[in-house]
Amino acid sequence: MSFLTRSAFRLSLCGLLMGALSARAQNTAAQNTTDDAKSRAKAVREFGKDGTSDTIPKLEPYLNDQDTDVRREAVKAIVDIGTERSLNPLVKACSDNDAEIQIRAVDGLVNFYLPGYIKTGMTASLRRVGASIKSKFTDTNDQVIDAYVQVRPEVAEAIGKVARGGASSDGRANAARAAGILRARPAVPDLEEALRSKDSGVIYESLIGLQKIRDQSAGPSVAVRLNDLDEKVQVAAIETTGLLDNRAAVNDLRGILDRTKKTRVKRAALTAMAEMPDSQLHGVYNAYLENKDEGLREAAAEGLARVKDPADLANIERLFSTDQKTGSRLALAFALSALGKRGMAEFDPLRYLVNSLTLASYHNTTQPYLIELARDPEIRRALYPVFQEPTATKDEKIGLAQVLAASGGEDSIAPLQALSSDTDHDVSQEGLRALKNLRARIP
Repeated sequence: MSFLTRSAFRLSLCGLLMGALSARAQNTAAQNTTDDAKSRAKAVREFGKDGTSDTIPKLEPYLNDQDTDVRREAVKAIVDIGTERSLNPLVKACSDNDAEIQIRAVDGLVNFYLPGYIKTGMTASLRRVGASIKSKFTDTNDQVIDAYVQVRPEVAEAIGKVARGGASSDGRANAARAAGILRARPAVPDLEEALRSKDSGVIYESLIGLQKIRDQSAGPSVAVRLNDLDEKVQVAAIETTGLLDNRAAVNDLRGILDRTKKTRVKRAALTAMAEMPDSQLHGVYNAYLENKDEGLREAAAEGLARVKDPADLANIERLFSTDQKTGSRLALAFALSALGKRGMAEFDPLRYLVNSLTLASYHNTTQPYLIELARDPEIRRALYPVFQEPTATKDEKIGLAQVLAASGGEDSIAPLQALSSDTDHDVSQEGLRALKNLRARIP
């Protein structure tokens, strides 16, 4: 072997040795870094065991940790503490670039205002699969905070930002749902932007969120989804259009009603039109009042209830006495009560609505009817005696307390105060809650 060849061999061997040493050093450094991250995560868990607000200042620095697992453990601990001092750190965590951290932070914020949510929200189903996360919503989508609960603006804004541009579609949908639960009005522009998403889950949750917030300014943004190819999204957009009273979309709804072959969509369109009563639609409502489909009969009766044409009274009375389906009979009772039938005898329509508060399957139909009717002081005066009736059930008392919380006036305070002293604990607690909501709503 020549001198040059031996020199080249030595240089090559040295290079290999240096490379091996460098790789070993890098592996050692990486191992040390991993060990350090595990140590920090363990420290976070130990801090979290204290479970008091005083621990939060110790946990907050870990929200800036370079390791995602450490930040995740910090958010978990702060959510578990769940006091008012948790809010600022969780608002900050909403800006994290990790989807799971955003979801946990959003659910933690909701949990502060709606205790117990963390057990039913998306966090409850989170699980990691490799580098990604899997989760699903519960079927419940009717949760909303009480009117007297005030949400800090920065909380609403943080959740809105996640709905607009979170790290994952699941996270964005989760934040949209949260915005609705908190009635987060500052998040409305973010939910409108989320309606532009290509993800049906994000769009749907944004629509339901807007339904709960009830900001009518969002109507035009919702209208662009009225013909969405996803039936679930389309129905939600139609329903939202009615609830937001977007009368500019009535012709679009009429077109959908006439064209669609889908019963669910047709029902939604007629119901939305009934939410925005117009004497010019009177003929449309009457055309569906005796339809073979119960849902369409319900929607038609609702429309006539709001138009309040006395000429419809006799026909609606006839149908109320002959219809055999509970849903459509409730809608006819609603119409009769709106048209002036306000008696509370055994077979009167208003009594039928009150009695139906005990039917679990129809509670979410009956209560909104009574809430709308109870905006009339005369209707409220007819309802107050129910609280004193010896035959009144627990469900009726609780249901009517919730009705008055939403639609009562000054005249409702005394009946609710009396109800708050009811011998049944659940009833008395609902009476107190209704009083708080009523006082938060009226001037």
